[in-house]
Amino acid sequence: MNKFIDLRSDTVTRPSQQMRKAMYEAEVGDDVFQEDPTVNDLQEFAAELLGKEAALFVSSGVMGNQLCLNVLTNPGDEVICEKDAHIFQYESGSPAVLSGIQLSPIEGKYGVITSEQIEPCIRPASAYYMPRTKVVTIENTHNRAGGTIHPIENILHIKELVKKNNLYFHLDGARIWNASVASKISVREYASHFDSISCCLSKGLGAPVGSIIAGTKEFIKEAFRVRKSWGGGMRQVGILAAAGLYALKNNIERLTEDHQKARALAETINEISSFEIDLNAVQTNIVIFKSNLLSVEQVISDCKEQGLLISEGRPGYLRAITHLDVSFNDIENAKKVLKSLF
Repeated sequence: MNKFIDLRSDTVTRPSQQMRKAMYEAEVGDDVFQEDPTVNDLQEFAAELLGKEAALFVSSGVMGNQLCLNVLTNPGDEVICEKDAHIFQYESGSPAVLSGIQLSPIEGKYGVITSEQIEPCIRPASAYYMPRTKVVTIENTHNRAGGTIHPIENILHIKELVKKNNLYFHLDGARIWNASVASKISVREYASHFDSISCCLSKGLGAPVGSIIAGTKEFIKEAFRVRKSWGGGMRQVGILAAAGLYALKNNIERLTEDHQKARALAETINEISSFEIDLNAVQTNIVIFKSNLLSVEQVISDCKEQGLLISEGRPGYLRAITHLDVSFNDIENAKKVLKSLF
């Protein structure tokens, strides 16, 4: 079978030979007893990298976000987020199902919501007949907006508002590594402004599975308890943690290449008259664009016949995501496919 150029997501990456070697050689123990040395090493390394007291290895980004929200809230509370946020659009209603909380979505620009938008959405503390606002959360980079970076100045303004109102501030940092590399702002600096953070190892960093959440020691202690109650005790999971540790030590800086690939692809798409794209939104490794002539399903089908895999982004839009398993040569070939077809 011919090799596909797979731009559907950066979750399709496969572990490199070096990563597989690290997994094969990983020392393991029972992580439910907190005795897996490789998991412990990963958690300590990640906590240091993020500048937090402690960290916890979890099976997925959804679990990471939902653990954080669960620990920070009580049933009946409300979480403010952007309307296209992953926790609102793509986590299967988990806030309601798992924690008994509801989300209050605000429409942002390029996935960014401001303190001016957030403040009137904070429920009055005296309003016993309303849900209690407990958490404000942002996503950086923002998936559905096209991998856009949340400006640090805006984060600081929201942080000030959150603290003034005695709320918690959570970061869905699934692709915080991309934001950091593109903005030259360290992940430690980003994380310092939040009470909790969830960040993926299985996207651009290339690990086969897993995410990290981080916060205070007390926060992680409670998250460890909730993780167990949700079936997240994974026993000898050092085999997977080894991949995450390798990814954090070796695959962050190379994300710059993915951003270059995305920009090259986006500029070609911008030259094709039947497509519509906002180049200002192409800030990291995600390219969102629209077909003015054919349906999303038809474009995806036509591309697949030519060996190019892309996906639907937000409704009515197409999405291509660059990653470590797609070479610069693959991007050149993808550009040729798009130009020849459309």
